[in-house]
Formats: sequence, structure tokens, C-alpha cells
Amino acid sequence: MQTGSRVPMPQPDIQTSLHAGQLQISISGDWLLSTSVPDPAPVFSALQNNPEIRAVSFDYTRLSAWDSTLVTAVFHVQSRARSADIPVDTSSLPQGVQHLLRLASSAQASAAPSLPSSSLPLAARLGALAQDWLRGAVESTDFVGQAALSFFRLVRAKAVFRPRDLSDQLHFCGAQALPIVSLISLLVGLILAFVGAVQLKYFGAQIYVADLVGIAMTREMGAMMTGIIMAGRTGAAFAAQLGTMQVNEETDALYTLGISPFDFLVLPRILALVGMMPFLCLYADLVGIMGGAIVGLGMLDLSLPLYWNQTVAAITMPYVWLGVIKSCVFGFIVAFVGCLRGMQAGRSAQAVGQAATSAVVTTIVGIIVVDGLFAVICNIVGI
Repeated sequence: MQTGSRVPMPQPDIQTSLHAGQLQISISGDWLLSTSVPDPAPVFSALQNNPEIRAVSFDYTRLSAWDSTLVTAVFHVQSRARSADIPVDTSSLPQGVQHLLRLASSAQASAAPSLPSSSLPLAARLGALAQDWLRGAVESTDFVGQAALSFFRLVRAKAVFRPRDLSDQLHFCGAQALPIVSLISLLVGLILAFVGAVQLKYFGAQIYVADLVGIAMTREMGAMMTGIIMAGRTGAAFAAQLGTMQVNEETDALYTLGISPFDFLVLPRILALVGMMPFLCLYADLVGIMGGAIVGLGMLDLSLPLYWNQTVAAITMPYVWLGVIKSCVFGFIVAFVGCLRGMQAGRSAQAVGQAATSAVVTTIVGIIVVDGLFAVICNIVGI
């Protein structure tokens, strides 16, 4: 009986070549913990002692297999090149290596001490603010692109997340939010009815309190108050949850396992909140109208059938649909900003708190701005 001979593993090797000021590092063979990898010291020496090198790139066409050994070697080369102010192009490396390099770089940056802003000159502080704003804009744009790709994968049934996570988020965004939505909507309806009743009593037009409350709740206040409530409750929770995962390196673990955090973490939250917001908005409309009815029946001595008939006559379907559409848009803003701030959070407990605060503030401002745009559009359309 013949036994097949074992195929030898390709030996790891590293070679360098310099062309027109660009140092190309060619990596070949199996870069694994079980193999004896070559020492990259000659590459380090060339980066420090050769003034002709103006850029560094990589060639991995002959690379067979790799693990953290290759990532460590490339990271050290990248660090030495940056210390010598030499740009490094890692775009030609495998996608997995690029992800791990970004994780290592971000961890190194978060661990680096920074000078307090008060010790820097004004020009330096303004420059730092501009750099932070530009970095945030780039991260936000990248987040938008990654979220869009995640939705495309969902449409193609290739998104990776657990149905139980979506179910839990639906419960968290829907049923668990009903008590606070009920309380705030009832108080808003009471306040609207009371303010309207005080003024309308001078004209003997108390019955129009029903019109005021019904139109205001269905067209504006139901969707807006629900959005603001969910911004403070759910948006902050999303930012804190994802920020804590950043601190615990759970999102890094997903990247390492080849699972997209946008599919696994962001997508279920956005779907759940956008799906629940129309129902919460309609519920808030109903509770707000009930609050107005309490004032109408108790303060204005209106009968319940009269108040109900006046409310039904005042509310039209375009107002209801407008509120529902607004609620969907507000829900997307809340979920999107909350997840964005959570994924942008730093690697400390303080950063998690800052992410939650930023999520609430940004979301509320966004809701008010978008509601103003809706008002302008509806005025143009004639709704």
C-alpha cells in the first residue's frame, strides 16, 4: 500500500525593491504562528537609513496563508514608516489584514496621551477642532455607506443577524416605550386643550378645542413628541450599548470573525425603531386626544358625543398620514444617530457617556430641523 508524500508548506519570505522612491515590500509563503517567519529588521533599517524612500507599498500576490503573525509584522513596518514621516499604502493587502490594522491603529491612538486643550495656543485649538470635525464627517460618511450596504444585503437576504435580536429590539422600542409615551402624550393633549380653552372661551367657541387638539396631535405633536421621547430613551440607549461594546472590544471581535457589526448590531435596531414608530405615533395621537377630551368634558362642560363628533370632523386622512410619515423619518433619525454615536465612541467609560449625550442632542436638533422642512414642503403642496 502506497502512502502519498506530504506537500511541503511554502516558506515565508519578505523581499524589498526600490523604484522611483517607492519601497515595495513583497510578502510570500505562509505567514503563520507555526512557521518560522523572517526577521523584518532589514526593512526597518532601510526605512530609517535610506533617504531616497518616499513611500511604502505592499505586494502579496505570492502570499499563501496568514494569521496574526503577518498583521504584527505589517503593523511594525507601518509604525516605523510613520515615525520616519513616510506614507504607507496598505490598500493592496487582504481585506482582513486591513481591518485588523485599522483596529490596532485605533487602539494605539486611543491609548496615546493627549495634551489638555487649555495648554495649546488658540490657532492649535482651532486646528484641532477642524481636524475633529473633518474626521467626524469622514466617519459619518463611512457609516452611511456601511449602513446602505447592510440594507442592500438585507434585501438580498444576505445580512447576518439573529431574528431574536430583532424581536428583542421590537419589544424594547415598542411595548416598553408605551408608559412614557402615554404619560407625555396625555399631558401634551391636556396642555393644548387648556391653552385653547382659555382663549376660545372669550369668543364662545369652546367646541373648537376638539379641532385644535385633534389637528395638532395628528399633524405635529404626536410624531414630534414621540420622536423626542424616543431620542432621550432609545437613541441614548443605542449609543450607550454600542459604545460599551466598543469599550469591551466586542465589535472588534465581530470584525475578526468576519461578521459585519452593521448587519449584526445596527441593522436590527434601525429596523425595529422605524417599524415601531408609526404605531407609537398613532397611539400618541389617540392618547393626546383623550387628554383634550378630559379638559373639554371637565372644564368646558362639553358632552362626550359632541366632542368626539367634532374631533372626527376636524381630522382628515392627509393629517394622519403626514404624522405617520414624519414618525418614520424621525424614527430613522433616532436610530441612525444613536448607532452612529455608539460606533464612534472611544474606548473609555467617559466616551460612552459623551456618545449618549451627543446622540440625544444631535437627534433632537435633527428632528426639529426635519420637522421645519416638512412644514415648508406641506405649505408648498397645500396640505
